[in-house]
Amino acid sequence: MERRKALGLIAAAGAAASFPALPAFGAEPGHAAGITGQGKAPAKGGYTFALDKNVKRTSVRFKNRYGITVAGDLYVPKNAKGKLPALVVSGPFGAVKEQSSGLYANELARRGYVTLAFDPSFTGESGGTPRDVASPDIYTEDYSAAVDFLGLQKIVDRERIGAQAVCGLSGMALTAAAADSRIKAVATASMYDMSRSMSRGHEDYYTPEQRQKVVDHLSRQRWIDAENGTYARLSHEVPFDADGNVAPTNRVLPKTLPAGADPITRIFFDYYRTERGYHPRSINSTTAWTATTPMSFFAFQLMTNIDMLAPRKALLVAGADAHSRYYSEDVQAKAPDTVDLLIVPGADHVDLYDRKDLIPFDKLDQFFTENLA
Repeated sequence: MERRKALGLIAAAGAAASFPALPAFGAEPGHAAGITGQGKAPAKGGYTFALDKNVKRTSVRFKNRYGITVAGDLYVPKNAKGKLPALVVSGPFGAVKEQSSGLYANELARRGYVTLAFDPSFTGESGGTPRDVASPDIYTEDYSAAVDFLGLQKIVDRERIGAQAVCGLSGMALTAAAADSRIKAVATASMYDMSRSMSRGHEDYYTPEQRQKVVDHLSRQRWIDAENGTYARLSHEVPFDADGNVAPTNRVLPKTLPAGADPITRIFFDYYRTERGYHPRSINSTTAWTATTPMSFFAFQLMTNIDMLAPRKALLVAGADAHSRYYSEDVQAKAPDTVDLLIVPGADHVDLYDRKDLIPFDKLDQFFTENLA
C-alpha cells in the first residue's frame, strides 16, 4: 500500500481553494446502509449501541476553563450504592459520544463505574465556534473539565477517577493525566497520536520537504479563509498526489466506497458510513475538519511529559493487525515502567471501537479496579 494512501485519503482533483463549503453537520440525508452506500442515522435513539438495562444515562453539560460548554452523557449503575469510582471517556477523533465512547461508557458503567462520555469542544453537541475545529490543547483541557464535573457528583469518589480514551483522543487523555494528578489511571484503545500523525504522516512518511509543503498549504489556507470570511473544510491528514503535490479532500471518508479502496479506508468506511457506526453529527461520517486544524497539532506535540504520569499507570490496548499499533508501542517504549501494552490477537484498529467480542473489557475492568483502589 502506498503510504500517502495509508489512511484512505484519496487525492482529489483541483486546488484546495476550489472546494466548496460543506453543509452543516447533520444536514446529509440518510440512505440505505451498506459497504458501498451512504450511512443513515442509527435507530437506537441516535446511539449506535443499546443501553444496558442496568444502567441509567443522563444528558449533562459542563464548562471547561475556556468557557466552552461541553456536552456529555453520564452513565450510572442503577444499583449504585455509596461512592463509586468514575471514568472520563472520549474518542475517536471526529466521532461523537453516541458512537464508540458511549459504548465504552455503557459497558464500564454496567461493571460498576460512573462514566462520562463527552463530545470534545467544537464538535457534536458541545459548544465552541467555528464548528468542527480540533485543538490538542483544548481537547486535553476537556478531560480535566470532565474530571471537575465528575468530582462534584455525590455518587463519585473523587480520589478514584480515571480516563478511558479511544483512538485519536487517547493522546489527549495521556497528556491530560500527565498534567492532572487527579486522573489516577488511563486506558486507551487503538491509540493515535494526532500531533505526530498530522505533522509527520502515517508511520512518519513525510519527508522534510513534504512537511514544509503541508505548512505552506495550511498557511495559504489561512489567507483563503480570511479573505472569504469562512472556514473551509479539508483533510486534517494531508495526502500527496503522484506528482508530489498536496492534494487534500473535502471529506474524511468518501460518500461511497471506491472499488479499489485500500483496506484501511474500508475498515473506517464500514464503521462510520454504515449503520454499524454512522451518526449525523460525526465529522467522520459526514464531512471534514476545518482545513487549518493541523496547524495547532504542528505546534503542540502530545505526550511530551509522559514521564510525569508515574507512579500512576496507563494501559494501552491495540489490535495485533491495527495500522495504528506502532503509536501504542512507541509510547510504551518511552515509559516502560509506567505504561503497559496489551495486544489483542485478530483485531484491527476499528474492531476496538465496538467489537465487544474483541474489546478486552475484563482486562480494562481489572486494570481500573487495581489502579483506582
